[in-house]
Amino acid sequence: MTLDRLRPLADRALRPFVAGSVRLGLTPDVVSVIAFVLAVGAAIGFYRATPLAYVVGALLVFLNGWLDLLDGALARQLAVDSRAGDLLDHVLDRYADVVIVGGLAAGIEGYALGFLSVTGVLLTSYLGTQAEAVGLTREYGGLLGRADRLALVGVTGLAMAIVPRVAGMSLVAWLLVLFAVVGHLTALQRFWGAWRDLSS
Repeated sequence: MTLDRLRPLADRALRPFVAGSVRLGLTPDVVSVIAFVLAVGAAIGFYRATPLAYVVGALLVFLNGWLDLLDGALARQLAVDSRAGDLLDHVLDRYADVVIVGGLAAGIEGYALGFLSVTGVLLTSYLGTQAEAVGLTREYGGLLGRADRLALVGVTGLAMAIVPRVAGMSLVAWLLVLFAVVGHLTALQRFWGAWRDLSS
């Protein structure tokens, strides 16, 4: 259940955006920074927690996810992909994850739930890159990857403007519960896969 498997399809859809970015003179690092700024804007919208703010936040999250794909595609097109750029991209992605989840949690004043959720999100990402650090390929699989999370955040933000509560609980709260539980399960799944590969 991971949208990361659709990367080849996304790469084809990105081609006109890559070409447009080249014409505008954008660099992959600039695109990464713009994506992070959009994530901060989304977090502010989620913190404000009005129907309109949730919709704006959702749209900014979708744009953040699209730009997160674009920066890598642009780096490959310009043949400027580097370890420094990869580091910047990953650091900004992690900060984006934290501010988005933090904004969602603050908007419903669910701080404990936000803590459990953001640790699940961070550990999922950490185990994905840690596999590469020990000599394996970078791990994108599992129950819930970053693309899945961003899609769910965007859909939930849009839904909050229409049906904000289900079974007596905010849709955002349900989403944070999902991130807390499935995030940690995904991290453990990635750990087990890497451990098995290293032990074989």
